[in-house]
Amino acid sequence: MSWDVVVVGAGSSGCALAARLADAGRRVLLLEAGADHPRPADFPPELRDAATLGATVPGHPANWSFTTELVPGSRAPLPRGRGVGGSSAVNGGYFVRATPADHAGWAAAGNDQWSLAACLPAWCRLEDDRQYGDRPGHGSGGPLPVTRPAAGGPLADALAAAAAELGVPSEPDKNAGGPPGYGPVPFTVDGGVRVNTAMAYLSPRRGSPLLTVRGGVRVRRVLLERGRAVGVDTDAGPVRAAEVVLAAGAVGTPHLLLLSGIGPAADLRAAGVGVAVDAPGVGAGLSDHPLVYLPWVPVAGLPEEDWPLPLHSVLHATSSDSPVPGDLEVLPWLRPWGRVVPGGGGDDVTLSLAAGLYRGESRGRLALASADPAAAPRIEHRYLATAADRRRLREAVRLAGALLRTRALAPLVTARPGPDDAVLADDDALDGWVRAALATAVHLTGGARMGPDGDPGAVVDQHLRVRGVEGLRVADTSVLPEVPTRGPAASAVMVGERAAELLTGQA
Repeated sequence: MSWDVVVVGAGSSGCALAARLADAGRRVLLLEAGADHPRPADFPPELRDAATLGATVPGHPANWSFTTELVPGSRAPLPRGRGVGGSSAVNGGYFVRATPADHAGWAAAGNDQWSLAACLPAWCRLEDDRQYGDRPGHGSGGPLPVTRPAAGGPLADALAAAAAELGVPSEPDKNAGGPPGYGPVPFTVDGGVRVNTAMAYLSPRRGSPLLTVRGGVRVRRVLLERGRAVGVDTDAGPVRAAEVVLAAGAVGTPHLLLLSGIGPAADLRAAGVGVAVDAPGVGAGLSDHPLVYLPWVPVAGLPEEDWPLPLHSVLHATSSDSPVPGDLEVLPWLRPWGRVVPGGGGDDVTLSLAAGLYRGESRGRLALASADPAAAPRIEHRYLATAADRRRLREAVRLAGALLRTRALAPLVTARPGPDDAVLADDDALDGWVRAALATAVHLTGGARMGPDGDPGAVVDQHLRVRGVEGLRVADTSVLPEVPTRGPAASAVMVGERAAELLTGQA
């Protein structure tokens, strides 16, 4: 075998995993379909600048530019990072951990290796927390800088006062695992630079003889011989390894499993793919966060915010019948992405509050559209399929609307284009508005979820081993039984760190 481990995908999980495996003495080949940028300075400006989301525009070379069906008849772009760093190179830098309730749910589903106690060392190891690194449950000196905005400006201060006016408690440390509330967002941003996992994990190890990174190499399928993964087939030829780990992301990993003949047998045959393992859970059970944007226009002449990014703080609240705390999120944007507004406002500027449901019952599906590896898979989110999901998202929207009407914030609002008070007060009308305005947080997980042996939908065991295939594992957010009740960017890195422990016997 040429390599001890071949890792497919140099994204949020794959970079952490490959680096830690090399540190443990494994000979690792890390394959990435997109571009490789060896040094932080090599990344294009729009990937370095944390104040822009320019690479999420469809057609950008750092974006896979997938599309999805949110609900029947409603399609939307589904950006995913392409290139070293993956989605951590194109996202907003939001870096909030999964909650204790998330870990408890994963463990209760038969995955005790993913309890908070089991994963806390990985959480601490991955971070260099600039505010709380010296406190229990946090880390300092790790690869990723984690920092929070200290000062705000008129809008940031008014939003904080508005949340307090509604009785929302203060939550100064979103990564402490405390009760949900309003507080500053932790960011993986340093000096205005979006620090992605390739910068943090790969760049310092580029001289290691144990780690080889190859960009511009697209993996077509896993090579299987007599029930064992022996490598991968790529557009540059086959690569053999003692072990294969798929870390291609929430879309790429289930897609590769299906292309390799690992998935629902009937669906594989219908797509013209030979069946290696009948695994009905591959591509099933996708979960994500539905959200809508409530637009509003600020008064003209406000001073600019002291914090340079569009996001400053975030509100988490619990819906009236939620199974977990903090299932609702409201993200206030202080400025449009990629744009500094002179004077802080004006009639030509529309800001928004993103109101989202962060623990839903609805599940989506990913399936092959073609046996051609170059063809994008078919993705369906199937949002708002239950009455409970619709009810809870209405609560999130009404909470965001209430913020705009508080004494603290209302004087800074010159217009609220929608929904108006009459729509907010009527369940049916609000459901209609939500459906028309529906968007996705792009927090997809679960297409190859973990679970115990008796779970027919579990694709991997809790050590991330693919059932029915020796030598094959999955290490990205595909394995999570359901999406965390926070954005999964931080969880993706934790999965890579935890996977390295499991692969090297350190768990």
